[in-house]
Amino acid sequence: MGATTIAAIATAIVPEQGSIGIVRLSGSAAVAIARQLFHPRGQPAWESHRLLYGQIRHPQTGQIVDEALLMLMLTPRSYTREDVVELHCHGGMMPVQQVLQLCLELGAHLAQPGEFTLRAFLNGRLDLTQAEGVADLVGAKSAQAAQAALAGLQGKLAEPIRHLRSRCLSLLAEIEARIDFEEDLPPLNEAEIRTQLALIAQEVKTLLTTADRGQLLRSGLKVAIVGRPNVGKSSLLNAWSRSDRAIVTDLPGTTRDVVESSLVVGGIPIQVLDTAGIRDSQDRVEQIGVQRSRTAAQAADLVLLTLDATAGWTAEDQQIYEQVQGRSLILVLNKIDLMPPDHQPNLPVPAPTVCTSARHQQGINDLEAAILGIVQTGLQSANLDLAINQRQAAALTRAEISLGRVQAAISEQLPLDFWTIDLRDAIQALGEITGEEVTESVLDQIFSRFCIGK
Repeated sequence: MGATTIAAIATAIVPEQGSIGIVRLSGSAAVAIARQLFHPRGQPAWESHRLLYGQIRHPQTGQIVDEALLMLMLTPRSYTREDVVELHCHGGMMPVQQVLQLCLELGAHLAQPGEFTLRAFLNGRLDLTQAEGVADLVGAKSAQAAQAALAGLQGKLAEPIRHLRSRCLSLLAEIEARIDFEEDLPPLNEAEIRTQLALIAQEVKTLLTTADRGQLLRSGLKVAIVGRPNVGKSSLLNAWSRSDRAIVTDLPGTTRDVVESSLVVGGIPIQVLDTAGIRDSQDRVEQIGVQRSRTAAQAADLVLLTLDATAGWTAEDQQIYEQVQGRSLILVLNKIDLMPPDHQPNLPVPAPTVCTSARHQQGINDLEAAILGIVQTGLQSANLDLAINQRQAAALTRAEISLGRVQAAISEQLPLDFWTIDLRDAIQALGEITGEEVTESVLDQIFSRFCIGK
């Protein structure tokens, strides 16, 4: 793969809004291509990790394409451990597109998604967990997600995985030695093998506890605000997001479609869905909105069933509750500013309840605390420095199962060959996490999710 030189736009391009656009090249011909395009002011030395100022010119006509900066990073001190050149152009569509096209005309190949990071992995610059950390950092939706991605990028996951794999390899070597040289070695210390396997399995289990947190930080939480018409669902969304995302009137049935807003609560990305009031209606458009509300509620991770504090629990509320029963649920008692001081509505539902006044932005902090309380219920044992992804969790689960089989083989007094089969499976599963043992199809699956230019 490294024989060709690749090029791509490495920055997001927004028409007429970007200030800088970067075209990145990596490969043995990167510097030669850059020398044909870039003409520095004066006669500076083309030294590694030095920024040059000059012009990009068409190699045949000499026409100036852009005024730019050039950053040269020579192997091995580069992201890919190949010669890397970055051309920092003016932002916008045309400058970077023109520069990229010239790079391709001079022999570079358009990079595939994630190909720069794939080369960094293949050249030993990053392991697979660090490469996935790069993708997670680019796609992070919150500060906590970014911190978890940085932990992976800094090797905080690879280090314990390598240590576990090394211990498994040591056990394998000790067992296989007894198979090959049984007469020349002392008897195998079965109790010590059992102890070591139990410790390794426990550490694998501890790493697996971070999977839910990883999924939450990467994908976020989908929250649906549901309720009958005119209970203040849209007002609640606006108060929560501190914006006028939804139209608010005193007329029931104002919201006809699902309105979305993105928030971050306690470091967790949350997609809030304000749904149309659920009720029977003869209006065809409102019927469609009500059906979409029901669909959104069923797809949500958490439902906020919003009630009118002045009306209390009604038959309509009961019907809606029965439709969302079984989902994670918080009752939101809205319009408490209009409720008589001594009035306590009877809510016959065993669910957390939060009192709010969307009009006066009261109770929003309590609502967020209630949401975080539900989210954290299953995450108490998570290692806060790590957040493994689905692929890593699947490999760790395989390792955990294989280690359990080794322990079972020992308990059943099976021959040593049976011990080694499952122990090798555990070693392979752990190696797939860091990339020490990985197939081309797995690499394609991982790096195809990257953006082009990274």
